[in-house]
Amino acid sequence: MGTDSARETAAGAIAEAVAEAGLEMERPREGSFLVTLPGTAKLKTLVWLEVGAHSLTLTSFFCRQPDENHAEFYQWLMHRNSDMYGMAFATDDVGDVYLRGRLPLKGITPDEVDRLLGCALTYTDENFNAALERGFASAIRKEWRWRAERGHDMRNLKAFAHLAEPGHHE
Repeated sequence: MGTDSARETAAGAIAEAVAEAGLEMERPREGSFLVTLPGTAKLKTLVWLEVGAHSLTLTSFFCRQPDENHAEFYQWLMHRNSDMYGMAFATDDVGDVYLRGRLPLKGITPDEVDRLLGCALTYTDENFNAALERGFASAIRKEWRWRAERGHDMRNLKAFAHLAEPGHHE
């Protein structure tokens, strides 16, 4: 299969899988797909799928660099990598965290795209709150206190109630 044919087949597989799953998708340029995955812990995950000459690259922003506990935060993420399929946590030059993957075009089918998107959503949703607890606990506590003192909505902080100081769990 030629390079152009492999690229077309992979792009078709992505479009088909995304349509079958009923997901939002943008095509900002040829060979590029921006897919929106609705989540639970992280409410929305954007996944870039880039069809290159020989491989499909997946990139998804996970979270910004941690405010604190850097060594534990990054070590915990690296430990997660050992059980992940098709992608891994990686950082950029400033320490922001992404999911990154690269797979050969020959293996890209609608089922494989569905599997990759499912994995990206699972890895994001299952690890997001625990990552925030490790790298942003002080900021979460500060936000909890600020909202509690002013009677503001606490719904999106409920998962972190155990981090709040005594008397702020309501």
